[in-house]
Amino acid sequence: MRALLLSLWASVCFVVLSLVWGIAAGSQMIVFDGLYSLVSVGLSGLAVMAHRTAAKGADAVYPWGRETWEPVAVVVKSAALGGLCLYGSVNAVREIVHGGRAVSAGSALAYAVIASLASVAVAMVLYRAARSDTGLVRAEAAEWAGDAALSLVTMGGFLIAVILNATGRDYAARYVDPSLVIVVSVIYLWVPVRLLREAFREILTMAAAEPVGSAIEEVCEELRAAYGFDEFFVRASKVGSRLDVELAFVVGPSTPRRDVDSFDQVRAEIQRRFHALGFRHSTSVLFTAQRQWVDRGS
Repeated sequence: MRALLLSLWASVCFVVLSLVWGIAAGSQMIVFDGLYSLVSVGLSGLAVMAHRTAAKGADAVYPWGRETWEPVAVVVKSAALGGLCLYGSVNAVREIVHGGRAVSAGSALAYAVIASLASVAVAMVLYRAARSDTGLVRAEAAEWAGDAALSLVTMGGFLIAVILNATGRDYAARYVDPSLVIVVSVIYLWVPVRLLREAFREILTMAAAEPVGSAIEEVCEELRAAYGFDEFFVRASKVGSRLDVELAFVVGPSTPRRDVDSFDQVRAEIQRRFHALGFRHSTSVLFTAQRQWVDRGS
């Protein structure tokens, strides 16, 4: 939660800084950066609400928990940011058609340097927090990392504008600002597209991505060998900060123990192993002597 609040307040600061600086410098690129941050502020608030909702846990209305609200919030955020990128690129093309835009290149360059350093700092803090937090924090960290990289691109563009102005090529410098908007919009678009794809995987309860799937398979194989089961089957999907897992072990003639106490011991071992892997999970464990009941191909 603290990480999400940090992202929220950092975005507020960027909104104020970039909008005021962009208007003063006459830069569409800096104003676009401010608008992007402004949308992020509102959507970061949505992410905080989704996180608080998911933390309430399961009840009669949500028997499996509320974690689905987390990828839903990511979908809304990604769609809004993607729409803003498309809008910004269309306006930039219009500027180029009408002869470009004159900006205060030196002032714009100074902004790009400050934005780059600040974005790197926030991204590093969020990535550290994401190691033990939700997908929402990882989404925020990815966004700030994208901001940092694109601030460096913007800094390079405004440096070119400064050089063009210094060498008397003011006519060429007019096209730098709208060209940067197009380039940054297209690159920015990759972040919401990637986040949208990952969020839909969770909403549609698709199979958990690597390396989660491999870690679960490894645990099950070790337990199969240790307890003498014939084989096992795994179904796993990640929904927000929760991992849903269904495990099925096939009991064979050579399985040494086939009693309830032994099966409960396997369940306890699975809980311990998954906890050690850092998974916040909801796990169902089945045991059967007939693989037809658990084989998805049957």
